[in-house]
Amino acid sequence: MKYTPASAPAKTVAAKPKGGKVVARKTVPPGEIRIIGGLYKRTKLPVPSKPGLRPTPDRVRETLFNWLGQDLTGWRCIDVFAGTGALGFEAASRGATDVLLCEQDPALALQLKAVQAKLKADMCRIERGDGLSALKRVSPGSLQLVLLDPPFESALFESALKAAAQAIGPTGVVYLEAPKPWNDEELAPLGLQVHRSGKAGAVHFHLLARPGALEG
Repeated sequence: MKYTPASAPAKTVAAKPKGGKVVARKTVPPGEIRIIGGLYKRTKLPVPSKPGLRPTPDRVRETLFNWLGQDLTGWRCIDVFAGTGALGFEAASRGATDVLLCEQDPALALQLKAVQAKLKADMCRIERGDGLSALKRVSPGSLQLVLLDPPFESALFESALKAAAQAIGPTGVVYLEAPKPWNDEELAPLGLQVHRSGKAGAVHFHLLARPGALEG
């Protein structure tokens, strides 16, 4: 869930000119997306108008959880750059036992807590702060799934992938969204390789694992 911390005014829609002047008609309401599967299927998640906030599209989330097998019962996960929480709440909806959603923006963090309360999703924990720092605090080898969508213009990709590789267990996986495709040669020093990948618009999405972990 890519989010570039910044503040911006709400967008307005211009009405037809009256006497040569453009009149602001109304503020555009926030958008929304829906959880697409599992226990919380069809639950709406608000998408406020914030620069850089880009929820993972429905079809990409559907592809990801098809790759993962839909049933995440017992999994421990972290959504490092949570934004609207679409990825983290999707994991919880499919049976994950423990899901940590991290978000620096205070308004988005409050929104995540509101959604958690609405869903009574006790398996989810919301942490306001630096998701990468939270990922680095995770016990080595303790997670089944790390969800990564750093701000595309940031320099966080390599450090986030390195921390993710340390956090996952032997058969754990890392989901990565990026503005470019990552290949095995780039990932090898980080202890990962591409298991599956795809592209949606300008977004390249990947499912990564330890070399040989998911073979057979």
